[in-house]
Amino acid sequence: MKQTVWQIQEAKNKLSEVIDRALDQGPQIITRRGVEAVIVLSYPEYRKLLLNQSKLSDFFRESPLNGVTLDSRRDQSAWRNDVAL
Repeated sequence: MKQTVWQIQEAKNKLSEVIDRALDQGPQIITRRGVEAVIVLSYPEYRKLLLNQSKLSDFFRESPLNGVTLDSRRDQSAWRNDVAL
């Protein structure tokens, strides 16, 4: 899957080509002022991403850390007065 990076002005001028490449070659990255801003993604790839999502609760339930007991007690020591802010 080849990703192409487009500057926003070029993507505006060649929108049909950007869309064709997204359909044929994969996601197309569009930059604004040299920074990645958006991705043009084919609808089938978008649907695949949505269908592969799982619930957050399932993620935690299936985590290898499930059942690990964490020490969540707060430190009850006095405040430090020797720190200058």
